Amino acid sequence: MKTDEKLMMRALAGETLTTPPVWMMRQAGRYLPEYKATRAEAGDFLSLCYNPDLATEVTLQPIRRYGFDAAILFADILLVPQALGADLWFETGEGPRLSTIQSKADFNKLGNPEDVHETLSPIYQTIRNLREALPKETALIGFAGAPWTVATYMIAGRGTPDQAPALALMKEHPAVFDALMDKITDATIEYLIQQIKAGAEVIKLFDSWAGALTGFQFPKYITRPAAKIASVLREEQPHVRLIGFPRGATPDGYVNFVRETDVDCVAIDGSIDAQWAADNLQTETCVQGNLDQRLLVAGGDKLVSETKRIVETLSHGPHIFNLGHGITPDADPKNVEIMIKAIRG
Repeated sequence: MKTDEKLMMRALAGETLTTPPVWMMRQAGRYLPEYKATRAEAGDFLSLCYNPDLATEVTLQPIRRYGFDAAILFADILLVPQALGADLWFETGEGPRLSTIQSKADFNKLGNPEDVHETLSPIYQTIRNLREALPKETALIGFAGAPWTVATYMIAGRGTPDQAPALALMKEHPAVFDALMDKITDATIEYLIQQIKAGAEVIKLFDSWAGALTGFQFPKYITRPAAKIASVLREEQPHVRLIGFPRGATPDGYVNFVRETDVDCVAIDGSIDAQWAADNLQTETCVQGNLDQRLLVAGGDKLVSETKRIVETLSHGPHIFNLGHGITPDADPKNVEIMIKAIRG
């Protein structure tokens, strides 16, 4: 099957389909028993990310089980900081930890954007493996964290509830903050170009903490870096399709993001009403989303009715069905089957 015949690629090209393509953020993950077994084999999370055979396996697991219309590369947004020279490790039950960037001296210890490929080469091999192994009708999504979201982790050394450390560095040492954003942006471009060359057909840019920025900060640190990344990727790899996800943005933020980045699709989080998205976003681009991920824990009639409501509401324009955020570890795999049946009938 040619790339442009796949359901996912048709939606990204702006086609309104009778049945929307479907995939899920974090579809390869801890809610699946087969994932838990593979992760145990790898030993730890980073070893799983950097083992092309095992990373290929966990990427394929939800495709085998559910027949999603797209597979998303199994990796992590914090591999780019590690490739730039940051220390990265994961604390069991607590999440990622990094060495921090809090001064010019800390920043100066980082490497050059063009030197990330030695560290990240196993990720490119995973993509090559997937291009060979995926069913012909399944699109392959590569991804990266957007510069602001990656910066928040590099500055704080961990996830924070309000991104206060990054906001403080932005205010107190703006030159260091801006230099860090530029370096992450350039490294992300390097990384994504190689993902596309290895076989990724779609790129998703995750700005998970976009909602922390308001006023002038949003266009400067969310929209403009995404626009630069999109522009360079299109110039270098014109065939690629791009999905942006400025999670937590205001309605106006979403509209401006779409207009100024020229993405092929915008992913909406659970705070955005589907009808509003149909009226204000879908007229300009494909919309991806946005079932409440908690319904895959609870299940029941509301899971079915909400799934059908979103499909119907967004049925008059290009739509990719997804969640408002990632599926959670406590989701019931049987509820994913129910969701897919409600989408596809």
